[in-house]
Formats: sequence, structure tokens, C-alpha cells
Amino acid sequence: MALRKTRWLRKLQMRLQTSRVGVSGRVQVLGKSILKNLTVKDPEAVMASAAAAKANGNGNAPEADDSEDEEDEKGAPAEGGADGAAKKKRKRKRKPKKAGGAVANPTKQSDPPRVLLSNLFPSGEYPVGQEVEYRDENLYRTTNEEKRALDRMNNDFLQEYRQGAEIHRQVRQWAQKNIKPGQSLTEIAEGIEDGVRALTGHPGLEEGDNIKGGIAFPTGLNLDHIAAHYSPNAGNKTLLSKDNVMKVDFGVHINGRIVDSAFTMAFDPMYDNLLEAVKQGTNTGIKEAGIDARMGEIGAAIQETMESYECEINGKTYPIKCIRNLNGHDIRQWQIHGGKSVPIVKSNDQTKMEEGEVFAIETFGSTGNGYVQDDVSL
Repeated sequence: MALRKTRWLRKLQMRLQTSRVGVSGRVQVLGKSILKNLTVKDPEAVMASAAAAKANGNGNAPEADDSEDEEDEKGAPAEGGADGAAKKKRKRKRKPKKAGGAVANPTKQSDPPRVLLSNLFPSGEYPVGQEVEYRDENLYRTTNEEKRALDRMNNDFLQEYRQGAEIHRQVRQWAQKNIKPGQSLTEIAEGIEDGVRALTGHPGLEEGDNIKGGIAFPTGLNLDHIAAHYSPNAGNKTLLSKDNVMKVDFGVHINGRIVDSAFTMAFDPMYDNLLEAVKQGTNTGIKEAGIDARMGEIGAAIQETMESYECEINGKTYPIKCIRNLNGHDIRQWQIHGGKSVPIVKSNDQTKMEEGEVFAIETFGSTGNGYVQDDVSL
């Protein structure tokens, strides 16, 4: 029996040493407690314990003691794990839920326009807009697979233009609905430019930001006899009147791809024919434009359309004339006037539009003599 007791005690000591190496904290403390208890027990107490275990159906007392020790050791980590989990639960703090749940991407533009356009078109594909079919000898570009493939290769170039065009359209529609007599020119210009900055995502507050996108040129607000290129400076007190005819000219650019477009507003219906003549002249110019189109022929078509109208103002009828010394122009990347001009009257200009070029068709109609003079006064 003494031999048996010695083997059992040595086995427990080896187990406790293993526990000290492999497990930390609570198991080590538990092992010291068991070893202390074993050293104070006398041989008779151990024999009595073995006999009691045998009487209970377990024929090997030391193995019974070993199993109890194993249960103690197994129970210790479990108990410790439970306490640790309880502590973790007490430390964990729940974050308050935001009212209304997650915010989804907006699906429509705000009023005034302040929603970044790319959020409305997360796919990066922007509306195509109005397209004019090729004409005459250029019809093959519509059906020729090679030419269509080349067009698809320019998709990035077109997406930048389409993004700028959609921004211009949304800001333009807001301006047409909200510009009213009594507003100052400064207020009108700031409303348009704030919309452009918000939709492009380029407020221009950081160095170089304006190069990436935003306003292409100062907003032009031209009243009555002023044909173009007048922008209100800071402190301008001019107010829009219901008797005014105002030309609104603003531009948007994305990566230097400039969208240059203008519209005219009048609040008296007697100017309706003047506005319609210029609008139809623009549409004619767009239809006539294209690869290999000659500038003089485009101008002749515009002039024929626009000057077929007349306008009655305060009981007097005026013929509508094209302003012959104002023209459309080509646009290059980051350059609003590229070098070529598109006249709006008949001429002998044989210059051709070429593939890859971008043009602004600009038409100006007047009830005056059809000629403007530069006024550089401040």
C-alpha cells in the first residue's frame, strides 16, 4: 500500500508541474492547494479513503482520486472562462441606434441642387442626352463596326462630357424655375455657381481643385442690349426687372471637358418670338454640324432659320437679325476657345469640322442692326 501511495503522489506532482507550465492563473493556485492538502494527510486517512471508494463500486482508489483531480482541473478553466465572459459582458457597451436606420443614397436631386451627381449615378454611366444622326457621306459611321468600336474606346472621354452636361442640365432647370424679377444679379450668379460646385464635388477651396472640375468660367448675366460676357462683380446692386431680357451663360467642366451652354429668360410674352427664333437657329446649327461640315454652310443655315422670324414689341414689328460678329467656337481640354469659329451668318469659310473636335453652337438674335461693339468699361 505504501508503494501504491508513493506512485500516486508522484503522479500528482508531475501533473501539477505540467499544469504550472501549460496553464496560467487559476489552475496553478488550485494545484498548490491540492498539494498542500496531500502533504498533511496521514497514510491511514489515505487508506480509509481508498476503502470507501472501493465500497462505492470503484475498485481503484488512486484512479478515483485522479478522476476527481481531473474534474477539479477541468472545472477550473470552465469556471474561469465563465467569470471572464461575465466580465466581458459587463464591459461591453451597446452603441445607440441612429434614428431612421442607415441612410440610403439619394435618388433625386434636391432643391436647390446640392446632391453630388455621382451619388445619383453610382454606376458612373450618365445620361446620353440628345443625339443627332450622321448625314450624307457620314452615314456609314452608324453601321460600320470598326467606327462603332472606335467610338466605344472613347467612352471615358464621353462620360466626362455627359457628367458635365447632366450637371449643367440640373442646375439650368433649377435656375429657370427659380429666377424671378426682383433678384439681384449677384444672387442669381451665386445660386448657379453654388449648384455647380455642389454637383461636381469641387468647391475650389483646395489648391488645384478647380483644375479637376467645377465652374468652367464666370457666369454671364447679360441684360437687354448686352449680348455676352457680363458677369456681376462683388457689390453689384443691379436687380432683375420683369421688363428685362436676360441671357444666362454658365459652364461646367469635369477634368477640363467644358460644357458651354446658355439660355435666355424673358418675363413678358411679347419677346416670345425673339426667344423662339434664336432657339430654332441653335437647333439648325446642331443638325448641320458634323465631321467634314463646312463652317460657312452651317452659318448660312442658321441665318436662314433665325431671320425667318420677326417680333412685335409695343405695337411695332422688328425683323430678327443674326449678330454677325458673334460666333460659336471649338472647345479643347481646359481651353474654352480652341481656335476655330462657327459663324451664324452665310460666309465663304471653307474650314471643316474634324473628327474628335468639340464645338459650341452659339446663336445670337437681335431686333437691332445685328452688330455688337466691345465695351470694356468697368
